[in-house]
Amino acid sequence: MDKLSKQQRHANMAAIRSKDTKPEMIVRRGLWSRGFRYRLNHKRLPGHPDLVLRKYRTCIFVNGCFWHGHKCSLTPDPSPKGEGSTDLESSECCKIPKTNREFWVAKIRRNKKRDKEEQKKLAAMGWHCITVWECELKPAKREETLDSIAFTLNHIWLQDHGAKTIPYPKLDEEDIQMPLAAEDRV
Repeated sequence: MDKLSKQQRHANMAAIRSKDTKPEMIVRRGLWSRGFRYRLNHKRLPGHPDLVLRKYRTCIFVNGCFWHGHKCSLTPDPSPKGEGSTDLESSECCKIPKTNREFWVAKIRRNKKRDKEEQKKLAAMGWHCITVWECELKPAKREETLDSIAFTLNHIWLQDHGAKTIPYPKLDEEDIQMPLAAEDRV
């Protein structure tokens, strides 16, 4: 049984935003201060990623632990639609509500499935995907997480645009042992 009335629950759920959330703002400010430039919620890409860095061909998704089932263990669902199983274990950062449990389990299951499909589509289009979880942006881990994102973006750029090494042909003169200028001739 829900402790709130229908109107209170409706107002509570209506206040939850999908854009400009606190975790997303933390990532945006952290990347901007490190010199990365991005676009927000690109409409033409699958899943409308929170941040799009075209220079790095990278999409960043900032996910809430509850809404996307972070560290929740899902058991295989026997139903043909992939919904209906209540076998979902809570984790330290994602607590499944006890009220209306079947609804929340089905919703989280659908969200996880949708996220996976969208990232596959982006990878097929040649985009790299980074998922940042809300619990990774707590003050104790925040700087480490932002540094890790910056390192990953720089690694991606170097991998895509780095200098290509071309082996030079071996010459016959290289096999001959020549004395160096500083050596005594024997």
